Amino acid sequence: MTDQVSPPSTGPQLEPRVQGELQARGSPGGSSLPVPLPAAAGAIIPVSPPPERPRRWRGRLGLLILLLGGIGGGAYWWFHAAPALPPGIVFSNGRLEADEIDIATKFAGRIAQILADEGDMVRAGQVVARIDTRDLEAQLAQAEAQIAGARDAIAESQAVLAQQGSQVKLAAQELQRARTLVRQDFETREMLDQRQSQFDVAVALYHATQARIATATASMEAAIHSANLIRVNIADDTLVAPKDGPIQYRLANIGEVLAVGGKVFTMLDVTYVYMDVFLPTGAAGKVKLGDEARILLDASPDQPIPARVTFIASQNQFTPKMVETRSERDKLMFRVRVRIDPKLLRAHEAEVRSGLPGLAYIRVDRNVAWPAFLQYGGGR
Repeated sequence: MTDQVSPPSTGPQLEPRVQGELQARGSPGGSSLPVPLPAAAGAIIPVSPPPERPRRWRGRLGLLILLLGGIGGGAYWWFHAAPALPPGIVFSNGRLEADEIDIATKFAGRIAQILADEGDMVRAGQVVARIDTRDLEAQLAQAEAQIAGARDAIAESQAVLAQQGSQVKLAAQELQRARTLVRQDFETREMLDQRQSQFDVAVALYHATQARIATATASMEAAIHSANLIRVNIADDTLVAPKDGPIQYRLANIGEVLAVGGKVFTMLDVTYVYMDVFLPTGAAGKVKLGDEARILLDASPDQPIPARVTFIASQNQFTPKMVETRSERDKLMFRVRVRIDPKLLRAHEAEVRSGLPGLAYIRVDRNVAWPAFLQYGGGR
């Protein structure tokens, strides 16, 4: 027989009217949610946690952070933004570039000496490397020996020629006397023929010696030209700096065998430093060759560098050549080159660098004065 367990008592029963009113108050809108009744003495009443209040301080803190960040960004822009430009001055960004010059070999050969390194400032004509020229020096010695031999042959032939000249003169005199004696019948015709033969032989030998001298002279001149060519080749194997400027790269080491045109150094031409910028159609159309410009490098924003426009591209970039709408034409970009004054570069050749980013400002209206931050030496 199974015992039946009755559910625990929930306390005294309330009147139906009171219980309905409590249910109505506990459920707005008339929903019939059960309302807990008072528990009996000693019963445990479950307590639900109080509703969590919205953490308004978090939202306020985030708003404050955003406000401070906006103020900081505005202040940074205010202090670092470029001053406003007057009409008549256009600008764009670019990188400072210098013409690179490759110092390379004219002939194949082995590097014997390296006399410069990266970062060295070299002068025009300064020897920076030498190629092994022992084979050329041997050829030069051979050519010089040929020159000496030809000179000796010429000297010997000239001595023989002088002797033969005397013989020709004597043969001519004897021939003349023989003709006189034959006319006077004091000499035979046979003697006249002998004197004529002697004269002809002397003259022939004289001309032959002259020919030998001419041949020896030609051989000597050929040997001289050969020797001069070898000297030029030896000089070309002595690599020199073509201009003043710093060595940017060293591309070979001692003992390496390079082919024809093998690069040993790359140097910068400090007399040709420029910046290429791209301007839209409206600005590029106002730029003319020779217009004044100023370059401000990011590394030296307070030191404007004077320059001039030396090149304006005739073809646009970045967009197709043929566009019909005005908005598309405004997107056409033209390359413009501004070059720094070579005299100024010579005065600061040790500071010349390539690849430095910056801005180039071009004055398209000559009646407009440069702003204070772009003035160089206080000039317009």
